[in-house]
Amino acid sequence: MIFSKNYLFLSLITVFTGMSYFLLFNSDSENENKTCCAVDEFAKFTTDKEFVNQHSNPIAFDFTPQYGEMTKIEIQGAEAANVFMVKSKKPTGKYLFVFHEWWGLNDYVKQEAEKYYKDFGQKVNVIAIDLYDGNVATTQEDAQKYMQSVNNDRAKTIIEAITKYAKQNAIEAASQPLHIATIGWCFGGSWSLQGSLISNENTRATVMYYGMPEQDTARINQIKSPVLGIYANKDKWITPKVMQDFEKSMKAAGKTVTILGYEADHAFANPSSPAYNETAAKEARKKTIQFLKKNWL
Repeated sequence: MIFSKNYLFLSLITVFTGMSYFLLFNSDSENENKTCCAVDEFAKFTTDKEFVNQHSNPIAFDFTPQYGEMTKIEIQGAEAANVFMVKSKKPTGKYLFVFHEWWGLNDYVKQEAEKYYKDFGQKVNVIAIDLYDGNVATTQEDAQKYMQSVNNDRAKTIIEAITKYAKQNAIEAASQPLHIATIGWCFGGSWSLQGSLISNENTRATVMYYGMPEQDTARINQIKSPVLGIYANKDKWITPKVMQDFEKSMKAAGKTVTILGYEADHAFANPSSPAYNETAAKEARKKTIQFLKKNWL
């Protein structure tokens, strides 16, 4: 009986220990694969009335694309991703992923996509990614709703599928390796950095305009591309301190980072916003192009 009791006790300990190791390992694995809290932190701003009011309804704008068009990229077992696709004149492995502001993939973002396409001599592919699955906001209330409803797993799946598409096209059409650059503003600024982490091995440059930077040290250690962080000194959410702390963390991890602040307010680069600052926007764009040419092209 003593042997039986001891045996039972040891068996239970073994089972418990094994389950503990399984749960620990599984938890670590999930943590490595899930999108970090940076985008969730930014999403919390939608409950801040001052942040919502900072984004006046966009000025009406009718844009007729010259080079790009809306299309879909298939995702196995899920709804296809919507993108605004601008293809290079000649096949190339250079892709610029553009992430929209909290309004969604509207005409302003499509215009920006085509501007960058022209800035780089029509020699790159530009894909403006829709993380709202077809929804485009024209009011603060709708933007608030759409941004709050973004599912991080769905967004990650979209970015993974577009990366896979770009990689296949780079190899099959251009016989070149895939080199990605990412750029985004506001909500899209946060996703620009997360997108570069998702397509990490292929990312060569990351630009984020006043988006929540990564704060998790483990994920910062995973960043492979140089990062350009642009912010507004008067921003009450993505503050100078937020960006300075990110810069310190990046440098402590041995990463390449450039942080630029402008005497402007949140959304200063958005021509549809009353916070638009033409001088700051032009200077930031100039620095962005220089950064991308140096690290990506």
